[in-house]
Amino acid sequence: MAGLKIYADENVDVRISEGLKKRGVKAFSAVEKGMIGATDREHFKCAFDLQAVIFTHDHHFLEIAEALVKEDKNHYGVIFVEMNKLSVGECIKRLALYDDILSTEEMKNQIAFL
Repeated sequence: MAGLKIYADENVDVRISEGLKKRGVKAFSAVEKGMIGATDREHFKCAFDLQAVIFTHDHHFLEIAEALVKEDKNHYGVIFVEMNKLSVGECIKRLALYDDILSTEEMKNQIAFL
């Protein structure tokens, strides 16, 4: 495995982070990190502190990711998919593949779409 860490924001079904953990992926949910109700920027800070890519359905995260790069601030990447576009199982499968093929360094300051 390449070794991504994946932080699922509060709008992501917790079963996704649980399923990723079962596949050996280092995954965290906003729920388990006590981040429910946090601002989007606070989620970015949490993910940054974890050195984790953010997995989200929230369009605002794409805007924040771009703004951070323009401000010369780093983030560990964003992986985005529209809500309800993919099943929980398909999200787990695709995110596990990202973990297999991408490194933390390759995802740094990047936006990817499932």
